[in-house]
Amino acid sequence: MGAVQLSQFGASIYVAGLVGIGMVRDMAAMMTAIIMSGRTGAAFAAKLGTMEVTQEIDALTTMGVSPLEFLVLPRILALVLMIPLLYLFADLVGIWAACSSGSRCSILSAGSHMRETISTLTLTNLFGGVVKGTFYGVLIAIAGCLRGFQCGNSSSAVGDAATQAVVMAIVMIVVASGMFAVVFNFLGICA
Repeated sequence: MGAVQLSQFGASIYVAGLVGIGMVRDMAAMMTAIIMSGRTGAAFAAKLGTMEVTQEIDALTTMGVSPLEFLVLPRILALVLMIPLLYLFADLVGIWAACSSGSRCSILSAGSHMRETISTLTLTNLFGGVVKGTFYGVLIAIAGCLRGFQCGNSSSAVGDAATQAVVMAIVMIVVASGMFAVVFNFLGICA
């Protein structure tokens, strides 16, 4: 979309930087988090909700096993470790797709696109995106686990908990994205 507008002013060369910075700073982390909240956050809520309905969590507590340490902590660690990798993959796919579509539309050649993208991106942008993605992963895990533990005692409550986990995670991600924008702007990072 930016290519059409920038080409009117003879600034097609900036399309690569626009897409690269947009993907690395925010879009890849946001898209990855929303997809993972729909897939993993719902799965966490459904699994823990089912365990709540079948009283497996009560059995763990009776045996002296902390459900938070046994069920929640591994899920949080899994997302904290995997979301940054998925974020980096989303960065590569997004930049590759922009390069591919840009060269097909004769905006820039593939080589020019990659040179402009590489020259525009900084490690600060990349690390800002990794931090956002990691934090979003924590929010997704917390939302999924919380709604799973708050599940009612019926099978329909499990589905409701999964839906609530997805909605809660997406709302928290959007709020966190706004807070990151304010904090990064205050720090002068502008990511």
